[in-house]
This record gives sequence, structure tokens and C-alpha cells, in this order.
Amino acid sequence: MTPPEPHGAPGLFADRLRVLVVAAHPDEPDEYAGGIAARLALAGHGVKFLSLTNGDAGHWSTPRKALARRRAVEAFAAARELGVQEYEILDEHDGELVPSIALRREVVARIRRWQADLVVTFHDECPGHLDNRAAGRLVREAVSVVGLANVVPRVPALETPPVCLLMPDHDALAHHRHDVVVDVSSTIEAKLRACLAHASQFLEFAPWQRGLLDQVPPASDPVGQREFVLEHWAPYLCTQPEVRAAVAAAGLDPVGEYAESFQLADYGRATTAAEVRALLG
Repeated sequence: MTPPEPHGAPGLFADRLRVLVVAAHPDEPDEYAGGIAARLALAGHGVKFLSLTNGDAGHWSTPRKALARRRAVEAFAAARELGVQEYEILDEHDGELVPSIALRREVVARIRRWQADLVVTFHDECPGHLDNRAAGRLVREAVSVVGLANVVPRVPALETPPVCLLMPDHDALAHHRHDVVVDVSSTIEAKLRACLAHASQFLEFAPWQRGLLDQVPPASDPVGQREFVLEHWAPYLCTQPEVRAAVAAAGLDPVGEYAESFQLADYGRATTAAEVRALLG
């Protein structure tokens, strides 16, 4: 019996890339990779965001079910701002993500269905949010078997594994290497609008956690809300000194006021920082 041909994704420099950003919570793909997502979408590439939990722990007063519904609506609005084609949210509880075999299968299936050329996710071994580490671990393990036809046989295997990049958890920046730094000044406004679409997080829960809730501008002041996010979430948006230092040490062209930083993963398709820089611009 002749085995079926595996389905492969286009090459690294294909005319149209397939990009998958995998995070633990709705809003994190936007925070950490929204700038490059918007750049790639504008250039005609396919971009999908995948959240492995529904974010139902991210509020001090809204019950879990209602919050999960709200966060899904926010995520879809954010996707429109960035030009992201899909924003999928798995129905797993926030704060309870574990790298189980069942979830690994789900991640394998989604990498294959999207036929991802490039996967961006979190580090799997570093301080920071426990769900973020679990997300990184799930992606690492899934990528290792995306080419095996007998693993999740309901979805055709990929011929070539995706290139994989790691985005920093800003609670663990010391553990992140700035291999690829992308100037996102041209798409920062789209990224800001996407972040503001996640109002439950940027304008409610996170300010509440930081004791800033009384400083949040009202909905009638969108300019003030934009400035509030820029001021208090600068590490997610603005080019940090350590990023500028890494760019200078590598002898690269300086980046602008806004940048996103990524580390080459030690799994997935082999590539170089120079190749990825050329790809992401």
C-alpha cells in the first residue's frame, strides 16, 4: 500500500507565508508579536493567533464564563485591527494550563492545519507566568512530531517543520536572547488599537493589579487611553535599552522607537537570525 504524501508548507521565503503565534492567554499574541503580525498581514501573508486558554482568570470581579465570552469578543476585535485572519481560543482554564498529551495533540493538529512556516511562542523554561511556560513546552513537543504521520493521523503530517521563534515573557527578560529585533514603528498604532480592544486586560485587570485603576481614562477619551497604555506598558511596546544594546553589539542598523524582539528556538526548522531578519523586515 502506497503511503499518502505528507502535506508540506511553503518554504521560508515563499511568496505567501503562514504564520502562527501561540500564546497562553488572549491578548498576549497582540502584546508580544502584534507589530510583526500587522507587518506580515499588510504584506499579504497569512497570520493566525492561537491562545491555549480562554483567559477566564483575568479579572477581579467578572465570573469565569462571562469573562471567557468577553475575552473572545475582545480578541476578535483585536484581530481585525491587526489584519490577523484567525484568532482561535481553546476552552482551557486560565491558570491551569499543563503540557498534557491531549493538548499536545491539539497543538500538533493546529500547526498542521494552518500549514505553518513560522511559529512564534513563549520560552518553555524560564521564570514568568506558569501558563506561558506550559504553552512554550506544548509547542516544543508538538513541533517535534508534526512530521510523523502516525501522530494525530486525522490531520496530514507536514513535510517540513516550521521555523520557530521565542517571544519574551516580560517577567523573565533576563532569560531572553535578542536574536531578531524588528522595528514595528510602522504598525505600532495598529498594535495599540489591538491592545486597547482587550479592554478587560489593559484598562481593567492589569491596572487593578498595579493599583492604577483610578488613573484609567474613560472610554470617551481614546487618546488618553492610548497614552495610558504607552506609559504603563512600555516594555511591551517601546524599544528597551537592552534591545538597543543587543542590536548595536550585533552591528545591525539601529531600530526605531518601537520594536519587538525574538530568540531563535533550538527546535523546528534550522535557520539563521539573518534569514529571519530578512523575512520579517
